[in-house]
Amino acid sequence: MICKMALGALGRQKRKNRLIILTVALGVSLAAALLGVMFDVGDKVNQELKSYGANLNVVPRGASMLSEMYLLEPDSEETATSEQIEKPADNFIAEDELFKIKMIFWAYNIVDFAPYLTVPAKISDKKILLTGTWFNKRLSLPTGDVVDTGMTNLKAWWKLTGPSGDDQDLTGVLVGRRLASELDLKPGASFQVQVGDKAKDLTVRAVFDSGGPDDERVFAPLALAQELSGHQGLVERVEVSALTTPENDLSRRAALNPGSLSRVEWDTWYCTAYISSIAYQLEEILPSVRVKAIRQVAESEGAILGKIQLMMILLTIMTLICSALAISNLVTAGIMERSVEIGLLKALGASNLSVIFLFLLELFLVALVGGVLGYVVGFGLAQVIGLTVFGSTVDIKTAVIPLTGLMVLAVTLMGSLPALRALLSLRPTEVLHGR
Repeated sequence: MICKMALGALGRQKRKNRLIILTVALGVSLAAALLGVMFDVGDKVNQELKSYGANLNVVPRGASMLSEMYLLEPDSEETATSEQIEKPADNFIAEDELFKIKMIFWAYNIVDFAPYLTVPAKISDKKILLTGTWFNKRLSLPTGDVVDTGMTNLKAWWKLTGPSGDDQDLTGVLVGRRLASELDLKPGASFQVQVGDKAKDLTVRAVFDSGGPDDERVFAPLALAQELSGHQGLVERVEVSALTTPENDLSRRAALNPGSLSRVEWDTWYCTAYISSIAYQLEEILPSVRVKAIRQVAESEGAILGKIQLMMILLTIMTLICSALAISNLVTAGIMERSVEIGLLKALGASNLSVIFLFLLELFLVALVGGVLGYVVGFGLAQVIGLTVFGSTVDIKTAVIPLTGLMVLAVTLMGSLPALRALLSLRPTEVLHGR
């Protein structure tokens, strides 16, 4: 009987019900879109930030404690001495072991990595630093996979005037903007570099602007730096760019001492893409190295991601509150219009509970239609946001569906509370006598 009465009432109030459906759909669509983007925004933001440099620095265990702690390397004429060429063997990493970086548990989170070997050199009487690296190296892994990695992608924000570096062109180099200006070097120009008693004729492939101290360097194919320094098959350090999960208390404790974790905590930490767990796994597979997180980058990623997610949560809450207020006005107006009907139901013996159930049933049926419509629209809106902001579609997580249902329930309940108070205050004798 109550279901028949609810369906009959819905048929009589089509205009008001359409407004409620539209209100719920608008609120739920925006909330579902924001939640969909929020759940997917972690990878999107991390991917965007990866284009601005590495967040892990891999150095030999034999490197000095000072360099290891502060990630230092010679970056000026005064510190460019022959000591760099005569380093002990344990101050280097074997180039042929670097493929293992893509063999850890979180291999697919390793976006790019590039090795470096810095050689003090001279151009005429000018002391400079020539750094060998991979520009775009193709690696064949034991798993059969083939990956491309190198400095070209790792330093994607660099502005190049000319073509990028080529690992096969052992005479083509990239020259920093400030150094090129000082030596009057332009793309296509030739010059001679001298390392100890070795001299090499080189050609400027491009001039780059890094916006930092690298603008005073020359970047060359790694094989050339190894040849000039005499360290064939060796590198000084490796920069790694990895997609990571924002740090929390568990990851910070693990970074200080993994042995302090319980077995359950250790498994959770190891199987989560924290920057500390990725660093730990790299040290596992490359025992001769130490891996240090570049904290400024790692902490910035977590802070930015946290602020974006907080903003989306606040916008979602505000959207639901606005929808609830609009529904409250519509439902309250509907109860006032049906006050005679309500008074008659109470006069015939209907309890307050049964009348409330009748109105909530009507409201939930209407809200359900609005919720389904809102979810569909929200899915499309999430794709628009993803394409506009991140240049890629958003993968809607399955958790959004039950959350959408909870949002419909919350909006309906919040919107109906003031109306139900008005319903309970109606007295049959007063209503039926027109008072």
